[in-house]
Amino acid sequence: MPPDLADALAHARERLLGLGSSIHYFPTIGSTNDVALTLAAQGDRDLAVVIADEQTAGRGRRGRAWFSPPGSGLYVSIVLTPGHARVDPERATTLLTLAVGVALAEAIEASTALRVDIKWPNDLLVSRRKLAGILAEALPARRVTHVVLGYGINVNPMAYPPELRDRATSLETELGRPIDRFAVCVETLTAVARRYHDLLEGRFDAILDAWRSRAPGSRGARVEWQGAAGPSAGVTAGIDDRGALLVRVDDRIERLVAGEVTWL
Repeated sequence: MPPDLADALAHARERLLGLGSSIHYFPTIGSTNDVALTLAAQGDRDLAVVIADEQTAGRGRRGRAWFSPPGSGLYVSIVLTPGHARVDPERATTLLTLAVGVALAEAIEASTALRVDIKWPNDLLVSRRKLAGILAEALPARRVTHVVLGYGINVNPMAYPPELRDRATSLETELGRPIDRFAVCVETLTAVARRYHDLLEGRFDAILDAWRSRAPGSRGARVEWQGAAGPSAGVTAGIDDRGALLVRVDDRIERLVAGEVTWL
């Protein structure tokens, strides 16, 4: 692990609230989520963290590739067990991705002063350009489900593939100044630790309120999606208490819990 990152993590130990019980750093790895899933399958690895400087096979939702060049972003995965929540473990598991989205948005603002928007269910945007994404993957176990929560944040300007050139951005592109990747990394981990603690303690309303305050597109935006009966369209009407996106279609409300949503 780079000494600067090790020092920053050591100074933040109390704020990590146990997160990073074991930390695995790789200069290059296929996918941080794959490593974390392997750790989770080996036994009780709750709160283990995997960090890479480069991913050669990073992925996002629905199997999409996540562009992960060396030294340009943050590529982090964490083993979590929201099923250990003291209140309503099922709801805690459902809200995990939203809680981490809030944490990342708060961490970016705290470490860089850049305010970012959240787009349901798991993207962070600046002026409709993607800055960060989250991927949650569950590993069923005998008694509790481990969830590997991976996130990628674009920090430095990079030569994006053609299909991403107009849809992606980075912290340095937006701010026009150098950003300390390790400082942002530690801030994201401490923010995730704080919001995960909220989740385990059943402070769901605090998480949902914070998410709604950072997700302007969750109300009044036109969206399209592929429903069971074919293509559908409507206007967003917020999220419910389990994080499902609500969409008004004519005189009814549709509840979306998964799938691909196109924002118009």
